[in-house]
Amino acid sequence: MASKPLPGRSFPLGATVYPDGVNFSVFSKNCERVELLLFDHGRYDKPARVIPFDPKRNKTFYYWHMFVPGLQSGQVYAYRVHGPMVPEVGFRFDGSKVLVDPYARGVIMDNYDRGAATRFGEDNCAVAMKSVVVDPGDYDWEGDRPLQIPYTRSIIYEMHVGGFTKHPSSGVTPELRGTYLGLIEKIPYLKELGITAVELLPVQQFDPQDKPFTAHSNYWGYTPFAFFAPHAAYASDGHPLAAVNEFREMVKALHKAGIEVILDVVYNHTAEGNENGPWISYRGFENRAYYILAPDNRYYMNYSGCGNSFNANHSIVRRLIMDSLRYWVSEMHVDGFRFDLAAVLSRDEWGNPLPSPPILWEIESDPVLAGTKIIAEAWDAGGLYQVGSFIGHRWAEWNGKFRDDVRKFIKSDSGLVSALASRILASPDLYGDAGRAINRSINFITCHDGFTLNDLVSYNQKHNDANGEDNHDGESSNNSWNSGWEGPSTDPEIERLRERQIRNFLAIMLVSQGTPMLLMGDEVRRTQMGNNNAYGQDNEISWFDWTLVEANQGLLRFTAGLIHFVQTHRFFQVESFYSTLEEDHQLAFTWHGAQLHQPDWGSNSRTLAFSLGHDHSREYLHVMINAYWEPIRFELPPLQAGERWSRIVDTSLPPPNDFCERGKHAIIDANEYIANDHTVVVLLAHSKE
Repeated sequence: MASKPLPGRSFPLGATVYPDGVNFSVFSKNCERVELLLFDHGRYDKPARVIPFDPKRNKTFYYWHMFVPGLQSGQVYAYRVHGPMVPEVGFRFDGSKVLVDPYARGVIMDNYDRGAATRFGEDNCAVAMKSVVVDPGDYDWEGDRPLQIPYTRSIIYEMHVGGFTKHPSSGVTPELRGTYLGLIEKIPYLKELGITAVELLPVQQFDPQDKPFTAHSNYWGYTPFAFFAPHAAYASDGHPLAAVNEFREMVKALHKAGIEVILDVVYNHTAEGNENGPWISYRGFENRAYYILAPDNRYYMNYSGCGNSFNANHSIVRRLIMDSLRYWVSEMHVDGFRFDLAAVLSRDEWGNPLPSPPILWEIESDPVLAGTKIIAEAWDAGGLYQVGSFIGHRWAEWNGKFRDDVRKFIKSDSGLVSALASRILASPDLYGDAGRAINRSINFITCHDGFTLNDLVSYNQKHNDANGEDNHDGESSNNSWNSGWEGPSTDPEIERLRERQIRNFLAIMLVSQGTPMLLMGDEVRRTQMGNNNAYGQDNEISWFDWTLVEANQGLLRFTAGLIHFVQTHRFFQVESFYSTLEEDHQLAFTWHGAQLHQPDWGSNSRTLAFSLGHDHSREYLHVMINAYWEPIRFELPPLQAGERWSRIVDTSLPPPNDFCERGKHAIIDANEYIANDHTVVVLLAHSKE
């Protein structure tokens, strides 16, 4: 016979495992009653027990709590929360709906039907998602600790856990393709490439059925609803308990290889959508607390572009976000976070931008998070664009202006030389405040959202027909150039130009000051066939095709070689705009044009050169960039006796001469160098001795 529930206590929130049972605690201010549903193993269509919370025994302030003896990790549970459905005051309670615990550490999705969760008054128990009790202490970390690699040593690789190994060509154990454990099998590839951090597209439990505009499943995962639970579909058997430990196995293995784990987290909205969306969790517990509502309370403010906006600066929501972040660091050992549409988190409970947002300062100053990387996508879908002005002393930012300006320059747009110079120098026009770290600029050319690098040089227009939205979705302004032909080409001249342009993008990103981020597969010309919004394409459009590794071995060698080069030279490891390479000696940074010390900042210029050196160093770097459609003759800086220029990179040359390995550098004895059209050249001065 089941033991009688005890009053329990209001903390910690969620389901907490003790030797003799489990304590449950949830927040709901305006509901009338709450029920705890317990399910037997394998029988999730209806509860084995329904235990009502007694407001006199099981409620403290706005927290409903209960201790159930005899329960343990793996117990499946859910809630029903009863109360008024009065949208005009922000109440959307529906006691017929089975709700996931906002603090759930695991989620069962057996037979889930989003449609049933959307229809008011319909009992959806048989097809609802349920929470799973997880004991996070039940794991042997074997001494693992987060790595805390400085930004100055970081090469970030943005990737999708599933898409990285799902392709049949991956060579991964078949049953592990598309999983956390499958990713482990590809760690040697990441290590050889020179990656120091993987930035994982969302792995907090999301709703794959949240697909308002497509018949496909939601592949990217920007549809979260359980911020403590690793996505169960990435487990080898799809079970939430397996997901918790297999995620940790992945983290531990990556750490052993010297690779950090950064999570792309989505605290700006949830999968519950707008007023026509489903009851999954937050809406059913306390709609008015968790979401930013319109003035009439009936509708949701949509600064995320996904139907709703999380009310991040409400005290309850702020606590949930902070508890979630601390959990991923302390219990799951992740090394950092990239915050999707982080500008939403700067808005108050009415949607107004705050000059000093509490949640952002709390994330920055929290001691548990002190050693982590925190990276903001510093804009939102409501018009806020905070690149260069994001709050705080520690936040890094995706530098969208780097992406846009470099793209425009490389495709030979005019009037970009001055902007390019700023981006190469880590955007002092954006981040140049005294004392602000130079590496807070996360430099990228491509990311999951938009063209791949191959498609950037192969398409003038997006080709999103496979998404089922008549090609109306996705960004229309991509600053791309198809190199003379739209889409795949068999013309060797077009292909040579495309490969050169890809190398140009990679070279500029990697020799620029700041922290570089590479998109999964760009190093081997992964293509999405012109699709720049593949959020619903869980298929070969989005997956990493591993046959490209062999087909584009030359580009892979170029990328890995250049990554190793920048990681082993102190030119690229300065800490601030005013840093020195050695005590009391300034890093020399000099701009040039085709003539020394004469940069052409004019609107018609498409060339730029610069030198990096140190007052008392025997190494100097000289970079020449020619985005013009004809060769340009560049003067080279004179060197001291016994020193010579050697060529590291010339993107116009075929492999293996596009990148020269140490000991195989081509010596340049002349005082000038002809950079071919659409070419980046990198020279290194070294002593003859």
